[in-house]
Amino acid sequence: MELTRDCDGTEARVTEVGALGILDSRPDRATVTRGSEEDAPHCSADSGDVVVSTTRTYTFPGTRAEVAAHYRAAARQDGWRPDPEAEPGELSFVKGDMYLWVDFISTGYGLTVVSYE
Repeated sequence: MELTRDCDGTEARVTEVGALGILDSRPDRATVTRGSEEDAPHCSADSGDVVVSTTRTYTFPGTRAEVAAHYRAAARQDGWRPDPEAEPGELSFVKGDMYLWVDFISTGYGLTVVSYE
């Protein structure tokens, strides 16, 4: 039994996650937060779990409802479906073995895509 794993061989997946169109989809008036573009897709291996992920943060002067409506439509058009295991109030989607979360912060919101390898 393999007790520890690392990120060897995940380069293609890291590239795939970083190229997802949903990461660049945003409501009108949303702008990429300075420094967000520096959170490049990456792989991490912690406690034997291998995870490929990326995050984008956007500043947005509108409402949470506008953001939610945008991502519900954009995710559906891009083949994502609502995460059946999401907690009430969470804005979470799944596509294959990838998960997309929309998290709200004081100045806007963040998108995180995670793939468990």
